[in-house]
Amino acid sequence: MSRLASISAVVVGIVMVIAGIVTWVVITNTLSGQKITVSDDAGCLAGDEVNGPFSAFCQAEVIDKHTQEITGGLTYAELDQDDPNRATAMDSAFLQASLFTSVVAYGVAALAFVLGIVLTLLGFALRSPVRAPPDTAAT
Repeated sequence: MSRLASISAVVVGIVMVIAGIVTWVVITNTLSGQKITVSDDAGCLAGDEVNGPFSAFCQAEVIDKHTQEITGGLTYAELDQDDPNRATAMDSAFLQASLFTSVVAYGVAALAFVLGIVLTLLGFALRSPVRAPPDTAAT
């Protein structure tokens, strides 16, 4: 592989590592700025601030639990148009989708970070000179 390709792999890898870190920080700051706390009756991380992928997932799950209790287990699409709980179901679906989107974004950020490390290491490995095996011919 050419020297240019190995340098490119290193540069792209470093850019991906930085992009993964920046994305993670932006998502965390955005979630923290909302001042959301995982409900006390959540199955996981109850009482924690929503500022990461696990707390966002737990809060989305408890929102669904509360909505199922309010709507009798029906979703927004299943409720009659004149049902007063339809607006609650719609808000719930929006909040859950937003929280699950942040969970996916954390996954993409982590993927970019790990892939960046792999590309950087690969680029450095390809830059190393190849050593010839020792001469094993009989003298």
